[in-house]
Amino acid sequence: MLAACMLAGTAGCGKKQEKNALEITNVSYDPTRELYASYNELFKEYYEEKTGQQVTINQSHGGSGSQARSVVEGNDADVVTLALAHDITLIEEAGLIEPGWLSEFDRNSSPYTSTIVFLVRKGNEKQIRDWEDLTKEGVGVITPDPKSSGGACWNFLAAWHYADRLYGGDEAQMRQFVHDLYQNVLVMDSGARGATTTFVENGQGDVLIAWENEALLTVKEYPDDYEIVTPSVSILAEPSVAIVDENVEKNGTAELAKDYLEYLYSEEAQKLIGENFYRPSDQKVLEQFGDVFDLSVNLCSIDDFGGWDQAYADFFTDDAIFDQIME
Repeated sequence: MLAACMLAGTAGCGKKQEKNALEITNVSYDPTRELYASYNELFKEYYEEKTGQQVTINQSHGGSGSQARSVVEGNDADVVTLALAHDITLIEEAGLIEPGWLSEFDRNSSPYTSTIVFLVRKGNEKQIRDWEDLTKEGVGVITPDPKSSGGACWNFLAAWHYADRLYGGDEAQMRQFVHDLYQNVLVMDSGARGATTTFVENGQGDVLIAWENEALLTVKEYPDDYEIVTPSVSILAEPSVAIVDENVEKNGTAELAKDYLEYLYSEEAQKLIGENFYRPSDQKVLEQFGDVFDLSVNLCSIDDFGGWDQAYADFFTDDAIFDQIME
């Protein structure tokens, strides 16, 4: 249970000691480290001003699927902020989250969105412009594993949607296209941040299929070394948030946990979200970041796949399409 948390070097894993109503744990996915480091400070200031009380926020990060499983296995999360709705559904099915969580907060409980882009080395030597270029011989691709990473699931579905458009729904050709793409994958890390490390710090591959926020953060840190390629088709990625009902009832943190997630929708938090390269769900705030995000990109959505429960069953459960392609 604790392995993923310990490997990620995070706090808040396992049973808390002497927990009180002013301490909560947010179990999140890999690339949100910087976002929640900033947001937690903003929220603590807001909460102390509102109530006169200080709050401690423990933070845990890892691959989204692995994080969901850690909560099911006992990680004492008060809230989860994961990469996709299906991961939270797994916690619901374990009896820890009450049904209806998707409508508990605005915009399907997604206070921010993102999309999938390509990160390439400066100069783009392999001339990677679109998904089809990732299937070419000699192109080394880095993307995480959909079995443990929510971002990897979004990556796969974006590629599948492109193939669907390219081949007019011919599933045999679509499968071959995605097979050829994954034949070029050099490393499948367990999470998106690990994949970024493989590409950026370890120097492997020609292209990283990345969360937009991860790519923008990398270019900010290494402006002379990397550039972003936006493919012709991508996907609207909607990370989800939820209160872990059983845990907050046990811990006496229900009100605090609700405040914590609701404040993500405040104008102050939405601006902070944009500054951390996530797309604010507030359209007016999003438009203020028109110089940061490509707001004209052609995006499909999870609804095009029948929703996350259907998509996960079709593509990512054992022996589904992803496993068949990898065979």
